[in-house]
Amino acid sequence: MRRLVVIAICAALLIGSGYWWFGVHRPAIQQARSRRGEPIPVTVIAATQQDVPIYLDGLGTVQASATVTVKPMVDGKLMEVRFHEGQDVHVGDVLAIIDPRIYQAALDQAVAKKRQDDALLTNARLDLVRYQKLAATAYTSAQQSDTQKSLVAQYEAQVAQDQAQIDTARTNLSYTTITSPVDGRTGIRQVDAGNIVHAADTTGLVVLTTLRPISVVFTLPQQSLPVVATAMAAGTAEVLALPQTTTQLGGATTEITEPTPLDHGTLTVLDNQVDPTTGTIKLKANFPNDALVLWPGAFVTVRLKVQTVPNAVVVPPVAVQRGPLGPYLYVLNADSTVTRRVVTEGHEDLARAIITAGLRPGEQVVTDGAARLTDQAKVSILPPLPVPGAAPATSPPAADAARQKRNRGST
Repeated sequence: MRRLVVIAICAALLIGSGYWWFGVHRPAIQQARSRRGEPIPVTVIAATQQDVPIYLDGLGTVQASATVTVKPMVDGKLMEVRFHEGQDVHVGDVLAIIDPRIYQAALDQAVAKKRQDDALLTNARLDLVRYQKLAATAYTSAQQSDTQKSLVAQYEAQVAQDQAQIDTARTNLSYTTITSPVDGRTGIRQVDAGNIVHAADTTGLVVLTTLRPISVVFTLPQQSLPVVATAMAAGTAEVLALPQTTTQLGGATTEITEPTPLDHGTLTVLDNQVDPTTGTIKLKANFPNDALVLWPGAFVTVRLKVQTVPNAVVVPPVAVQRGPLGPYLYVLNADSTVTRRVVTEGHEDLARAIITAGLRPGEQVVTDGAARLTDQAKVSILPPLPVPGAAPATSPPAADAARQKRNRGST
């Protein structure tokens, strides 16, 4: 057993040494190949000219545009629950009913009390009229007339108080029928019919969330504030909600497959201050969410469109190399050589890089194999590697031979 372990360790050391030697001497091998005049296999792509939208990416949290915890406003027995969990409801739909009998009795009592006081008020007003006539002809004292006038005012106040009691009783009675205050969807029912509920209960009957439309709150670095403010001032800023999946790179790193947007929305709110602890700004976007693909509490990737660059020269980001003089490209010449050209790069994202100076539309740039190149190096053009999931393309014999030579050189 010990002998097998020693053999395995020795084999691992030999393999590691081989990889190390190849990594150290690989540039020299490639340079020697270049000096011998052997073409270096590369893949190229033509620079295109197009209108390029500029997006800022951030992490967002989906929030319901309205969240309501439905709680009882009065105490009593829960007689009926008229909603199903996960049901879509509208404003005014009856959700539950609390036993209304005690509140109906209180309303009837208040109405009866008001009728009694109305009768007393009517009689007091008639007496006041009589006393005023008698006082005018000196058949009674003015004091008695004033006393009767005060009594009428007391009854009027009593009737007004009775009306307030009626309004209170009627309001309490209306609270026994619980209706939906918003359009939304019900969550999990918290209380079953037959339980005694109280206005002081901390747990509501159910939580309603409005899903159409829905909001997404996300953050961006404070350095993005000027362009975001400019985009909002220019009009409605478009926002995309993307699923939180890893972006997949296509063949030869010249094509990128991005997730399909879950929904398209608009930027509605730019917070009025920068968070000093994180140096970020908070924004809010609204989405119609017609397909209900956005759900409260979920995390999504948010892409905010801040501007569109017209007629921009575009290449894949992998074509742009970095050096002491800045970004540069290897441009294919007509004699199958490449020229190292320093360029000025504008905006860059996962899909494309904008070249603002140093490159013309239609010029072909190296996208794969640039690490082995030098200025004026001889190259052979290979077709792009197939995109995963796509049908394999038939390569021409010359391209197959060049690819096989490159594989032999790599080994």
